[in-house]
Amino acid sequence: MRAHKADLLRVLGRPEVPLHNNGRESDIRGYVMVRKISGGTRSDLGRLCRDTFATLKKTCRKLGVSFWGFVQDRVRGVGAVVNLGEEIRRRASGSGAAVPAGAVPAGGG
Repeated sequence: MRAHKADLLRVLGRPEVPLHNNGRESDIRGYVMVRKISGGTRSDLGRLCRDTFATLKKTCRKLGVSFWGFVQDRVRGVGAVVNLGEEIRRRASGSGAAVPAGAVPAGGG
């Protein structure tokens, strides 16, 4: 432990970082359950679509944006729901409050 003291104590400098990965584990739980039940996909394109929509759904949930509202907004080309990439960057920079669920004026998808 003495040889790794600096690495072990590094967490004290970043108290906002959790000491576990339970959050990441729960991120993929729904995806794994669906994969086990359905037995996977029949093609690489099907896997890509499933992975893309699962990621979008989880991202929307974390940002407090309605997934169904987001998909409808993008399919219809309205652009009324927040751009997820911009919202992630905004939150990472620490500016502003959380986005309310649903529509938020912003640019494309």
